[in-house]
Amino acid sequence: MPSQETYSQHADEYEQLVSHEDYRGNILPALNRIRPLAGLDVIELGAGTGRLTRLIAPVVKSVQAFDASLNILQVARAVLERSGHSNWHVAVGDHRHLPVGNQVADVALAGWTIFQLLVWSEPNWQGEAEKVLAEMRRVVHPGGTIIILETLGTGFETPHPLDKLSGYYSFLEKAGFSSTWIRTDFQFESVAEAKAHIGFFFGTDIAQQIVKQDRMVPECTGIWWSS
Repeated sequence: MPSQETYSQHADEYEQLVSHEDYRGNILPALNRIRPLAGLDVIELGAGTGRLTRLIAPVVKSVQAFDASLNILQVARAVLERSGHSNWHVAVGDHRHLPVGNQVADVALAGWTIFQLLVWSEPNWQGEAEKVLAEMRRVVHPGGTIIILETLGTGFETPHPLDKLSGYYSFLEKAGFSSTWIRTDFQFESVAEAKAHIGFFFGTDIAQQIVKQDRMVPECTGIWWSS
């Protein structure tokens, strides 16, 4: 499991990895099936280098994107500035204490981020999860939508969730979340590039196992939502 330093100290390398993800473009249509995003105000938790931020910015009315790491947000800001859109704002913010008022958004969105906080917070992960969900509910309007994306396995063509996350996924189900899953495969220019980027994040041994002489690395992503 990547450490906090992986994100904060290696933001450029992380951006190189995620820029190859979801090459078939499945994420935005999946989000729109849950709730059409056109014209909505969105609060994003754990924005990282802005992979979801720049995906939704051309569609939504506004997106306020927060992350605990200033270093990684600097990469997000640079990428977003090149996008030509101006309806975004990035700032440092903790999942459990977002620096915004009550009921200011239509959607609260968190991609591949809550599970990291919970892993780093063991053994008190459930209490932390409850704080995050309470904060997401606080910032959305009545009738607003909470959407959470998490990994269901890298290197697998069908969902293969990590055992250590099974309790978290059950927690979301018991909290009333509906769920689905999509493929968000990585596509690289060469096998060598695939091994380098996958190895940076997941480790060399895992990279050797999951790349298997192919430029495409399958990945499954779960999406949970609640209104």
